[in-house]
Amino acid sequence: MDAAAFLRGLISSPDYQRQVVYIQHILSQDATFGELNKLLKPALQECLESLGISALYSHQAQALDAIFTGKNVIVATPSASGKTLCYHLPTLEAILDEKDSRALYIFPTKALAQDQLRSLKEIACPKLLSQETIAAFDGDIPQAERANIRKQARVVLTNPDMLHFGILPNHQSWSKLLRKLRYIVLDEAHIYRGIFGSHVANVLRRLRRLCAFYGCTPQFICCSATIANPKEHAQNLTGLPFDEIVEDGSSRGEKYFAFWNPPVVDEAKSSRRSSNSEAAFLLSQLIQNDIRTLAFARTRKLTELIHIYAQQQLPPSLAHLISPYRAGYLPEDRRRIEHQFFDGHLLGLVTTTALELGIDIGDLEATVLTGYPGSIASTWQQAGRSGRSGGSSLSFLIAQDNPLDQYFMRHPEYFFGQNFDNALINPANPYILKPHLLCAAWEKPLDDSDKEFFSGDINAALAELEHEGRLRRHRVKSYLSPLLAYPAQNVNIRTTSRENYVVVDASQGCLLETVEASVAFFQIYPGAIYLHQGESYIITDLDLVRHVALAEPTSVGYYTQAKDITDIRVIELAKEKNHGVKIYFGDVDVTTKVVSFRKKRQFTEEVIGEEPLDLPSQSFPTKALWFDLPQRAIDRIVHAGLDFHGGLHACEHAAIGILPLFALCDRNDIGGVSTPFHPDTGKAQIFIYDAYPGGIGIAEKGFEIMSELWQATLKVVEECPCQDGCPSCVQSPKCGNNNQPLDKKAALILLKELMRLALFSTSV
Repeated sequence: MDAAAFLRGLISSPDYQRQVVYIQHILSQDATFGELNKLLKPALQECLESLGISALYSHQAQALDAIFTGKNVIVATPSASGKTLCYHLPTLEAILDEKDSRALYIFPTKALAQDQLRSLKEIACPKLLSQETIAAFDGDIPQAERANIRKQARVVLTNPDMLHFGILPNHQSWSKLLRKLRYIVLDEAHIYRGIFGSHVANVLRRLRRLCAFYGCTPQFICCSATIANPKEHAQNLTGLPFDEIVEDGSSRGEKYFAFWNPPVVDEAKSSRRSSNSEAAFLLSQLIQNDIRTLAFARTRKLTELIHIYAQQQLPPSLAHLISPYRAGYLPEDRRRIEHQFFDGHLLGLVTTTALELGIDIGDLEATVLTGYPGSIASTWQQAGRSGRSGGSSLSFLIAQDNPLDQYFMRHPEYFFGQNFDNALINPANPYILKPHLLCAAWEKPLDDSDKEFFSGDINAALAELEHEGRLRRHRVKSYLSPLLAYPAQNVNIRTTSRENYVVVDASQGCLLETVEASVAFFQIYPGAIYLHQGESYIITDLDLVRHVALAEPTSVGYYTQAKDITDIRVIELAKEKNHGVKIYFGDVDVTTKVVSFRKKRQFTEEVIGEEPLDLPSQSFPTKALWFDLPQRAIDRIVHAGLDFHGGLHACEHAAIGILPLFALCDRNDIGGVSTPFHPDTGKAQIFIYDAYPGGIGIAEKGFEIMSELWQATLKVVEECPCQDGCPSCVQSPKCGNNNQPLDKKAALILLKELMRLALFSTSV
């Protein structure tokens, strides 16, 4: 495709409203090659040459040299840079060199594992390995085939979920693998962050513990998108030292990356047209120009909405060439859509992050990102899905009406500079650690040597589990209570929720989907519009005891959005510092109650109604930062007749919106509370907390970079052209108080004074 020509045509079209605010032309790059310190086995070299690979990129050679000297390695280079060879080649070399060596590949999804299975078989070719010695092991594998995989496979490809509840609890059956495990490969390591990453870190520690039991100390090979802390992240995941490889030697084609800001529809409020309708417009334009496109949406619901919007804008002859694709679909439906896209029967897909990873769906020419994905790493991963063949490609980042997206629209240099985000996990979170200690006790009784593997206060966690009657101490070992059986089946490693709600089509009596209990009240409350494979359903009843939501097919022109209110109490102060005002970090208890939902018209986002809800509140302990407010700023606000509470509220919203700039997280991973008087501190306070029980490190990261957070927040609010505050600066779509009160002018006074004091405190 001629990306530049498409952009020129788009900009000159009558429908264009100056949405393109920046275009980065990324030039093509020639490859840089490297030489290995030792030659590969001739048979392996022959297989590479048969695939047209005559030399290795510099980062591939650097990684292999480190691996061959026994080091754990993480390779953090861009999408389509050939990271796969960094683990395939050492694995195959070891299999040729050592009679009984084994390797375990771990991928975040079953689909990616299946895709890499094909890749490995292609590289291995019949000369190196028979088909039976390479196998995927996941929930879709028939029971009849599993015994043969355990006995014969020398390379097993799986996912963290199957490792957690399928392999580790049954390690005796896998002893042949665990005794001779040479390499553990962890691909797409940047995905393992937050709650999921914290769970996976404990799963990997359980794996290391069992390997040690069988007398084996495997090496780790990790691959990741570009993040700010690859070495630290790999070490946090595994508990082992690592070398990092970050310089990319691969070739790449040119790319045009356009930042697209929806047009303003209300000058007074500075509100913009929906990013969803903009995505549908761009997708329809690309499809009409015969450009193979992947459009990303932030949620399952938006995937369905954008697909519907785009279909309505396409002529009937093209409308069938696009499809939604997301988690929640049955496996056979996902495979069918993947094959249709790969074979060219589909020209465009609208997807969640399910296709962010490197599943081979053929060569793509364009990607459309509906809203900033929450991290720079994920943005490049999604944009990098187009142009993998080396040709010209095009990517659009469509801004949503929130502080972080609008920050990037005004400061694209921050995004395109060498600034990347930190992947954060907290494997010591007791709400995550304790269930994994129970799993470990089932696998092998716990003793003092296990402190080598697990993070956090193991003694305190074990004492609590013993007090709860879930562990029993006998001499120097802790055993699982006989009342507990197979604890792994009760631990969902992708959330802190142990329970799910089911959504049932009441008209057909069939199961539609499952929803995690932690988010159920935000998605399947009575009156909610729930989308499933492009079809709309209205939730007619939510059974809180049986955890069942009944849904009826419906056809309405609106979608729904839940609202909640939050209260926070300080439990214990952990640390504090002074940046002109006191900043605190510690343990808090958060209580959230979903109180109502809004009906928003499709396309226009107009609020057409709001209805109350009567749902129970949910409380959880977590970590938070909070800070004092400067008296001088308070006095100025009062003297000017501005709303102090509104200024606090506006600061809270803006700071929460911009914190993901510094921590690899989603806006929904954090929450906040602001109050002119808090009963636990006796003063005005702004709190920012981790929205998960026990915390995952986001608020602590904010505590560490508080001055930078204030500075970026001030820039967002100051540069926004609105008069009184808008979604681009201080309004929040989740605000339980309907964004009242808000006072942008008061917020600016507070932020400027906070920055003045912070600068003064660092200069003295």
